[in-house]
Amino acid sequence: MWLMAVTWSLCLLLGWASKHEEQPAQSSAEPEELVIVIQSQKNSFHARRGHQRKEEILQEAANLGQGLPVVLLLHELSYYDGSWSVLPVLPLLSAIYGDSASWFLFIEEETTVVLPVLLKVLKRYPVQEEWFLGQALHDNKPSIIHHYAFFEDPSYFGYPDPAAGWALSAPLYRRIAERIQYENLKSDFTIDLTHEIALFIWEEGRGPALTTVPEFCTETRDNCATTFTTYLPNCGDPVSKNNLFVAVKTCEKFHSVRVPVVKSTWEKDAAHLEYYSDVTDASIPTINLGVPNTERGHCGKTFAIMRRFLSEAVPKVDWLLIVDDDTLISLPRLRHLLQCYDPKEAVSLGERYGYGLMQNGYSYTTGGGGIVLSRTAVSSLLSSACSCYSDDAPDDMVLGRCFTSIGVPITHSPLFHQAQPDDYSGTRIGPQHSISFHKHWSIDPVAIYRKWFKDSHLRDEL
Repeated sequence: MWLMAVTWSLCLLLGWASKHEEQPAQSSAEPEELVIVIQSQKNSFHARRGHQRKEEILQEAANLGQGLPVVLLLHELSYYDGSWSVLPVLPLLSAIYGDSASWFLFIEEETTVVLPVLLKVLKRYPVQEEWFLGQALHDNKPSIIHHYAFFEDPSYFGYPDPAAGWALSAPLYRRIAERIQYENLKSDFTIDLTHEIALFIWEEGRGPALTTVPEFCTETRDNCATTFTTYLPNCGDPVSKNNLFVAVKTCEKFHSVRVPVVKSTWEKDAAHLEYYSDVTDASIPTINLGVPNTERGHCGKTFAIMRRFLSEAVPKVDWLLIVDDDTLISLPRLRHLLQCYDPKEAVSLGERYGYGLMQNGYSYTTGGGGIVLSRTAVSSLLSSACSCYSDDAPDDMVLGRCFTSIGVPITHSPLFHQAQPDDYSGTRIGPQHSISFHKHWSIDPVAIYRKWFKDSHLRDEL
């Protein structure tokens, strides 16, 4: 399916590409030789932000008077939902711009490009050679989100901070664009995008490692080619706590272990919250939805929660948050983020993973970090024919497959985290206002909550 999408997009864009004459690779970097890909999303808020960023870049280029770069929005390149993982669209990009572009730069919606500095930086690197440029992140310990890669020395491997942007020279993107068409990825899962792209490019030492570029910045300082604002934009007053319903999935064996953590940390920030278990426990209290507990996935329970959300048994609100009983979360920050989204739109929001994206797969919001759904999204899903194939099916993956089948995009926010703080590079999550983490393994969850989320000023403000 992704190859069909690429072919369709190629036909659509070839008319534009025909305006560009074939040029040999140059040692310099001119605006016309630069393709900037904004990693935008289909959700209306993100699409607007992507268009705004594109206009800003083109306006800066026009003011320089040295020609215009090509600026693309990733979500518009193909109708295939898996395009966000970048590798599926590289053959398309190479086919259209491979003869005219010397550099490809990939940036986030909130990444600002300082074009004169960027062009000056790129001129340092001979474009006839393979270059992979960015601001390097390194793991502090073997990480589950990276499949414990480089277990003996996890700090050895560098991968780009997406907020600072990352660049590929022409010889490199041409080669990997060809390679991706005949070589399968080692894992069916896409979890941490830039780490997996870096691994694919590095090719166990046969390809180039990431070259750290000091001018690729996440914080504003002198001589930055890129800077970054925030993943938690200010879209006005936060969503009211009365407009968010929180569903906590638990089971009897965790009533005395995990539920007390929720109650001592973030429960107080919820106006509407219910615990769903396999037994009724009035001391919490919990609600038994008639779905037996399962050791693996919890699809049956999650679908029962969504049906209850649309019923008259709970307050009618715009937003549903589904979390595990070992999720640590900041509800004030979540409500701040939700103000950016239209609840009349079908929204599925959280940390996005992918499954089989190179083979007609789908995206999904990973459950441990929290799944946020608009009422519109819940109604659309339950009115479709899509459902659990078993009660113990992985609920987050089934939801992703269902939403993909009905055309609802999975919207990503890196503020949600499926794993613990130590599983992420400190330089990556340090500057962020994280919204969630997951799992109590070998940690003091209350201490983690206090370190990352106990922000009384923000709570009072929101």
